[in-house]
Amino acid sequence: MSTINVSLPDSLQHFVEQQVAERGYGTSSEYVRELIRHDQDRQLLRCLLLEGASSSPGNRVDDNYFVSLRRRAQGR
Repeated sequence: MSTINVSLPDSLQHFVEQQVAERGYGTSSEYVRELIRHDQDRQLLRCLLLEGASSSPGNRVDDNYFVSLRRRAQGR
């Protein structure tokens, strides 16, 4: 695992320490890693949404589509 150092103003350091204490993180590093993971997830979701928005329209969805989907999910 790599290490990075981050300088924070006192107000942000206090905020991080407060989040660690109140939200059950063991260390400030755990809190920062969680923030980074959430940011990665947001970026991935944004890319997927943009990809979907720029794609051509798919097939229409009707009741039969959902029946078929349920059967696939149930392994039938």
